[in-house]
Amino acid sequence: MSKFQKKQAQTKQQVPTAAMPDIIFMLLIFFMVVTVLREVELQVRVDFTRADNIEKIEQKRLVSYIYIGPEILGGGRYGQTRVQIDDALIDDIYAIRNLMYDKLMEEPRLIVSLRVDEESEMGVVSDVQQELREAGTLRINYSTLRGEGAPM
Repeated sequence: MSKFQKKQAQTKQQVPTAAMPDIIFMLLIFFMVVTVLREVELQVRVDFTRADNIEKIEQKRLVSYIYIGPEILGGGRYGQTRVQIDDALIDDIYAIRNLMYDKLMEEPRLIVSLRVDEESEMGVVSDVQQELREAGTLRINYSTLRGEGAPM
């Protein structure tokens, strides 16, 4: 036995965990505030076409989306080409004029983004464009995917 023993501290070093629930609660609140949930439930199929020369819109809050494509019937079946604005399918094509005019009055810098399925009927797209023109929403773009050979 050795004559000399090393002195050891009597207190134990532990990590304080009292603030841990507060930190977790603050992180939970932070993620709840900054997370944006999906706003629209799609009722039409939209497979984007590809384009090489595209431009990204920086101010997404100014954009209102119009979806054009075959209606999803369920079971992998699709119906005729329909128009969807927000969560509703539009039965009367002339209703687009009033809807978009109201949106234009709320936000004068409104940009209408057409999300058109690549197999949708062009006649419906032309009718929608005409109604947008009548409503005065002249800032229109088309959503596409970046083309195969386009630079990133």
